[in-house]
Amino acid sequence: MGTLICPDPPVAAAYGAVARRHGSRLTDDQIGERFRGAFRRQEELDAGPGGCPTDEARELRRWQTIVAEVFDDVADGRAVFAELWEHFALPGHWRLFDDVAEAWRSLAARGFKLGIASNFDGRLRRVCAGLTPLDRCDRLFVSSELGVRKPSPEFFTRIEKALKLSAAEILLVGDDWSNDYLAAKAAGWRVVFLDRGGQQPTGVDSIRSLAELPAKLSAP
Repeated sequence: MGTLICPDPPVAAAYGAVARRHGSRLTDDQIGERFRGAFRRQEELDAGPGGCPTDEARELRRWQTIVAEVFDDVADGRAVFAELWEHFALPGHWRLFDDVAEAWRSLAARGFKLGIASNFDGRLRRVCAGLTPLDRCDRLFVSSELGVRKPSPEFFTRIEKALKLSAAEILLVGDDWSNDYLAAKAAGWRVVFLDRGGQQPTGVDSIRSLAELPAKLSAP
């Protein structure tokens, strides 16, 4: 999310549509603000001193906590969560960024081995299966299956072992400064920061769009 895909409709609109059927009176703006705060707090907990272990059950609890923190004005919070969990499992509720498909095809045609590495749960496989060209990706690494989340160094080590490649042979392209750029760099991977908002720090190897990526890379 943020690099290849984004929710469609946006998170606040999707949350609002579901919650209002269960009695919530929060506006989409209020929901968006609450969601960002709840999500940030979970990210801080997951990156804390205890490391970033995870599994499917942990991811489920994580999202239950976020949704419960957003909505304190619904009678049946469990029903709201269940609807939202399924909503974001459907490919039809996600879309590719406009620069993804062509960049993916161009890099694949040039012989690059492409993969996806994400802090997500098993629903990501269902989402990718319904979005071309991600449906053809056979190197899909999901934190809930790896057992650890970014920015843990172990996240990257386990991918290296699965691919049978050294850190220096892998390039990560990501839009999250801490979880992608800094974490991958610390793990010894090559990194390009996808700075869709144009706010990158000085001296960082970055691109504004995935359309710029093929020209940056020499053939493998």
